[in-house]
Amino acid sequence: MSRKSASKKPPRTRPDKPVRTSEVGGGNAAARGEVRLGVQWVTVDEDNDGQRVDNFLLAQLRGVPKSIIYRVIRKGEVRVNKGRVKPDTRVNTGDQVRIPPITRKEKPEQVAPGSRVQGVMEAAVVFENDQMLVVNKPSGIAVHGGSGLSFGLIEVLRSARPSAKFLELVHRLDRDTSGLVMVAKKRSALRFLQDELRQKRIRKHYHALVAGDWPASIDRVDVPLLRYEMPNGERRVRVDDSGKASLTTFRCLERFAGYSLVEASPITGRTHQIRVHSAWAGHPIAGDDKYMDDVSLKAFRSIGGQRLMLHARALEFTLPVTGESMRLEAPYDDAFNDVLRKLSGRLKGSDQ
Repeated sequence: MSRKSASKKPPRTRPDKPVRTSEVGGGNAAARGEVRLGVQWVTVDEDNDGQRVDNFLLAQLRGVPKSIIYRVIRKGEVRVNKGRVKPDTRVNTGDQVRIPPITRKEKPEQVAPGSRVQGVMEAAVVFENDQMLVVNKPSGIAVHGGSGLSFGLIEVLRSARPSAKFLELVHRLDRDTSGLVMVAKKRSALRFLQDELRQKRIRKHYHALVAGDWPASIDRVDVPLLRYEMPNGERRVRVDDSGKASLTTFRCLERFAGYSLVEASPITGRTHQIRVHSAWAGHPIAGDDKYMDDVSLKAFRSIGGQRLMLHARALEFTLPVTGESMRLEAPYDDAFNDVLRKLSGRLKGSDQ
């Protein structure tokens, strides 16, 4: 009687080590760029206390589609303290979460931020404690990568701080807008600050140089805003009755020949809100190539204006944990200051 040849078992993988599926018999998987994660046991720390299990898994398994995460929960493959869970089950500090084997797409290698840009971003930090930090973001840098950008502010900070366990944006700024951006260093701080934003307890104050003489009679603009897409795929915003309710308060700070420096405080947080509200009022922001007319834009360029003249100048908020009230201010960059100096010189009659 001939002995049957023993069937070869695939090699066992360490639970905490990602393994290419090609290493466990998936020849075609290598071409698909897939990585298989073995079983993981994760202990919930105090920063994730009270979080829904589906959101906990989304954070643990970045890049894995939501459909897969909900499927493994539904099939009972995810366990908390060895028990089955539902997506809305809350995890508590010290809980043991079993994450089953997951296959995900391997991300293509990204261009890492260089030491120079890391240094620029670290130097731009204007406030930091154990819970959060605030950065005076330069104009021209996006808050995050994507849409053809290899990296943005948050990726630069993560690269500069490889030992940081958690760094997440609390809110966003347009790429060409400079000024204060809050970044949470703990999930509990992120939840607290985003709830403060929803409750409108965080006050944001922007400085904008706008075309024309801003009238004292306009101290608020409350027209609704609607996002739409241009034929070329570019996303913009317009005033439209079917849009979302929006409110910005305005205060003129200084007048120059042909321009005004205003403080704009958005009460709601719509995309391009200050830019569109200013343009609707008849005073577009200088350097705005989306909402300023071509003639005005050309006139601004002729005096040396190169950037969008919108700056997130001040933040008023309450610190997580301590409850201390804070007001932070960020100075203008050189390009913003240069334009104001030139306009001030014109006002005084000197030629600059």
